[in-house]
Amino acid sequence: MHPAPLLDISVGLIPELPVWTGSPGHSRRPILSRAAGDDANATELKLDVHCGTHIDAPRHFIDDGVTLEAVALERLNGPTFVAQIGPALDIGPTELDAAQIPTGVDRLLLRTSNSEIDDLYSTPFRTDYAALSPAGAEWVRDRGIDVIGIDYLSIQRFHDPPDAHVTILGAGIVIVEGLRLTRAAPGWHDMICMPILLTGAEAAPARVALRPLQQGTP
Repeated sequence: MHPAPLLDISVGLIPELPVWTGSPGHSRRPILSRAAGDDANATELKLDVHCGTHIDAPRHFIDDGVTLEAVALERLNGPTFVAQIGPALDIGPTELDAAQIPTGVDRLLLRTSNSEIDDLYSTPFRTDYAALSPAGAEWVRDRGIDVIGIDYLSIQRFHDPPDAHVTILGAGIVIVEGLRLTRAAPGWHDMICMPILLTGAEAAPARVALRPLQQGTP
């Protein structure tokens, strides 16, 4: 019996990719080209490590928080629950309770109304995206969740103070931002999440995929 195919929920580094206000984004240029007579093709890449699909380690907002290389891969890989969140843009305890998230979830991905926008990751950065409220972040912390992910570029609302980030990262929880969850069905999945090993960094780009698990808890 063959396993179910992997669903890639990463975002490609395309020229149109939206980036946070003030971010330099990403760019690349050829430094070697077979067409120009070089022996090989090679590319230089420059990017803000918060571009596209990426992992936030606690150091992002916590001065003495761990950096990326201290986040064990075991934490980022394994049974993961995708929760369908309603239309609310400000996701708090009421919306999280309504999503019927099982107890004992270690890894939680929030599929919000962001995922209903077809060109979400190919149009200019938008500030009206759905994300956690400060109270929603406290709910995540108090439920003992270890990894929290969301389907746009920030776990908190654009105009909010950094309370949601501080609450989550201050508890040692790892954040996965910039996910594409349009085709991810609510329920249990096996997540594969592999960030680039950037030592001493507060974040890193990642490739993330899901494989559905059988009905019920894993």
